[in-house]
Amino acid sequence: MDLQNKRFLIVKPSSLGDIVHTLPLAHALKRCYPESWIGWIVQEAYAPLAEADPAVDAVYLINIPSTSDPQAGRLAYLRALPALLQTLYRLRRWLRREPYDLVLDLHASFRSGLIGLTNPGGTRIGFADAKELNPLFQHRRIEVPDSVVHAVDKNMLFCNHLRCPPDKDDFQLYCSDRDRDRVAAFLQGQRLRDDDVLVYVNPAARWRTKFWGTGKWAELADRLIGEAGLRVVFAGSAKDRDYIAGVSERMSRTPIVAAGELSLTETVALLQRSAVYAGLDSGPMHMAAMAGVPVVALFGPTNPERVGPYGVEHRLVRNEGLACLGCRKRHCGVPRCMEGIAVDRVYRAVLSLTGVRRSAAGGGQG
Repeated sequence: MDLQNKRFLIVKPSSLGDIVHTLPLAHALKRCYPESWIGWIVQEAYAPLAEADPAVDAVYLINIPSTSDPQAGRLAYLRALPALLQTLYRLRRWLRREPYDLVLDLHASFRSGLIGLTNPGGTRIGFADAKELNPLFQHRRIEVPDSVVHAVDKNMLFCNHLRCPPDKDDFQLYCSDRDRDRVAAFLQGQRLRDDDVLVYVNPAARWRTKFWGTGKWAELADRLIGEAGLRVVFAGSAKDRDYIAGVSERMSRTPIVAAGELSLTETVALLQRSAVYAGLDSGPMHMAAMAGVPVVALFGPTNPERVGPYGVEHRLVRNEGLACLGCRKRHCGVPRCMEGIAVDRVYRAVLSLTGVRRSAAGGGQG
């Protein structure tokens, strides 16, 4: 099939990290087929990243409650069903006006398979190893070799299938001058100087088993500010404010708190201003890596070989030696994998990426 001037529809509604991992595909398609038209079906919360991206020509917003979120509860599927049916109806109405030639289902679920059916005609492409009967919805199925482990590498199989091998320039995030100006004004209000070295700290995640503890984050931030002379910004969503307040209350120094203050694209601008990301395995970690920001990532219940920082200098901090590492449990009575990580290890990892020498006053253990 000649892919010039074709209309590509990406089905990858969530989550934040998964959206970030899929953006290089859109970039590669637009680079190889500049006359193509690329649409994206995405959850409203994550839409700003796709809307700000020059490779994406149309964004179709959906809003279906999550059934996989740890806080979703037992009635998650009952709550999601009416929203799903309404979404399918709306998408069908939108897409039949201008159908797409190829539907790229990277979400690989039963729900995304149904979503792909809302496009009249066209060729549907998905992963051969997808679960929840998703392969039954596809006209073409991409085989996933055993050697392909990381989520980004798996997504890039679509590039190879569509004859547009990825390039290093495909791995980036976009934001506007307005986003950068907004972040500059915010940081100026926090008395951040142009020559200050800024560390973006993300202490929260959706899974409780990924958490490290407020006391340890407080000690780390105090040492980064007091011993290393760095500036620390705690970032995240509005939902993370209470947790971050608990961290700040334990500190003797004053951090910058940006949680809930910035949009997704403004967060991209903040990351671009930062010297290093330090935090948990979460959406912002993947944003940092895609933005080219060095990453210090704390890993416990998830596997960095599959979802670790991609394509950027990084340090992984794990409580090695535990047989349960990478268990993917969202609930755990004794999360030793995270509790066993010492503050000093994370502190030294951050300094190694910022180029700041360790203070002679340092050396304490977490």
